[in-house]
Amino acid sequence: MTTTPARIGAYVLLLVLGALTGAAGVLVHAAWFPGGLLLALLAAAGLFCGGLYATGTRSGVGAAAAGWLLAIVLLTVSRPEGDLLIGGSSVSYAFMLGGMAVAVICATMLRAPSGGAVSARLGK
Repeated sequence: MTTTPARIGAYVLLLVLGALTGAAGVLVHAAWFPGGLLLALLAAAGLFCGGLYATGTRSGVGAAAAGWLLAIVLLTVSRPEGDLLIGGSSVSYAFMLGGMAVAVICATMLRAPSGGAVSARLGK
């Protein structure tokens, strides 16, 4: 496929949306256990699968997952004051590993069939 300015813009938008989804997931995943963890993972899955369908390529999933992972890594680093958004709990590990697993699952999904295909009828 050719790389057009619209496609590049879509990838940049997916990167930003991935970072926002990852940052929101960091704030929510441990707050309302187990609902917050499920909400954060469902938001990531929706974004990753949406990136696949919006761009029609696996690079859409990669762009969204890269933004998500970038936000997770940046918010995992502790500050000099001792503030830490993602701790070493099992819920945090489930969020990080679960999000990565969802990204891999969405990247390996088959693309949606095109709607313009002509169906053949048997016997006619």
